[in-house]
Amino acid sequence: DLIEWTSKDAVRFFLLSRKPDTEYTFDVDLAVQKNNDNPVYYVQYAHARICSVLASWGGDRQGLNTVDLSPLQSQQAQALMLLLAKYPDMLTAAAEGFAPHDVTFYLRELAACYHSYYDAERILVDDEALKLARLALVAATAQVLRNGLAVLGVSAPEKM
Repeated sequence: DLIEWTSKDAVRFFLLSRKPDTEYTFDVDLAVQKNNDNPVYYVQYAHARICSVLASWGGDRQGLNTVDLSPLQSQQAQALMLLLAKYPDMLTAAAEGFAPHDVTFYLRELAACYHSYYDAERILVDDEALKLARLALVAATAQVLRNGLAVLGVSAPEKM
């Protein structure tokens, strides 16, 4: 019934957001909201927002793998890159500690960092080197969001 009222993604994300030894009351009203208060919506929306930017650009995403990231000097870009670099260690620690809630916390933090970056900087700018560096950064962010959600068994929609 809970899945029918909300969604499979909301149920999984919400339940995995808590340590297994803590009591939890499932907030159905929050789980059905389509806004930033709903943590699974917030993370999925960050992924969809990036997919929209990449679709607007329309270029070859594979070419972004070799882009020079040195033009990314802003505080928001640096923060996003540092957070992306923490993903492998976080995932290893979460797996070794049987702590899927660490993955949900990380994904929420990454989504917040991306939204902050998106609000601070235009990605599709005229300066080609800067545009490609920004696109590479957001494409990497989308990949980590998609991978983290997949670990949890939650979808990563490209449109919302």
